[in-house]
Amino acid sequence: MKKKFLATAAMIVTCSQLSGCMGQMATSQMVTKLNLDTVDNRYGRAGLFALLSPVYGLAATADLFVFNSIEFWTGTNPLTDKEAVVDLPTDAIFKMNKHVSDDFKTAPVKLSSAQISQQDERTLVMTLAYEDGSKQELIGSKGEEHIDFYLDDMLVAQVSLAELAQYQQAA
Repeated sequence: MKKKFLATAAMIVTCSQLSGCMGQMATSQMVTKLNLDTVDNRYGRAGLFALLSPVYGLAATADLFVFNSIEFWTGTNPLTDKEAVVDLPTDAIFKMNKHVSDDFKTAPVKLSSAQISQQDERTLVMTLAYEDGSKQELIGSKGEEHIDFYLDDMLVAQVSLAELAQYQQAA
């Protein structure tokens, strides 16, 4: 069970590290709303904030490595169903949009679903289905010292087990 969890975690971490992470921080906002709705006093809220600090850490980690990445690549936050913050118009200091192709102005991926299955004790497969009907497979294959990640049978990343263990201890 632990090996399956580590392999799944490794795949998710690697995928998220290869993607953008700016987003709405929706999970963190939910924890903040819970705090604000629980106590009406500033000192009570501050105390509850301190008690909930591990929850805030987990929520921020989930936002940065999962939900914000999904929001960045699909153009919509999966928790709020709102448009990605990176696509919202602002009065920016650096105005680049007029100088770049239209391809770089919208979310590049329109993902409709993602399913993870275990092929064997050393392999996890994530099947990605897109709105245009196309599909891709991201495969994580655990070796003796590292995990190889393949997208449509092409090696896209390799992460050492030692590096994953260090990452897990730091989290």
